[in-house]
Amino acid sequence: MHVMHFYLEKTWYEVSRPVADPTDRVGSLDVSVLQKEILEGMLGITDPRGDPRLHYMGGAKPLSELERLVDSGEYALAVAMQPVAVETVLAIADADGVMPPKSTWFEPKLLSGLVIHTIN
Repeated sequence: MHVMHFYLEKTWYEVSRPVADPTDRVGSLDVSVLQKEILEGMLGITDPRGDPRLHYMGGAKPLSELERLVDSGEYALAVAMQPVAVETVLAIADADGVMPPKSTWFEPKLLSGLVIHTIN
């Protein structure tokens, strides 16, 4: 079951729908449905990485922060989704699949350039 939560006008809404094709690991991700059906299909956003109308908040931020940003008028809408399971990420990688943009968040983050090792 796909489950997404949307916040606007001081109210949280839950939207759910069955997974259309559970064998399509990437297509069955909530974030894939969000990008295809809502961002692209309804809002015309075809580049979620580069569209200035989108802001990604990674990590474990409290929902109150999303509410604050929408209630202040800084954002028009907030979307909250469950994280992708590590097993799903690994299965997609093992099948040479590509995760949708901004669909993963890992902690702790390594400092860029701190550790570099050439694999031959």
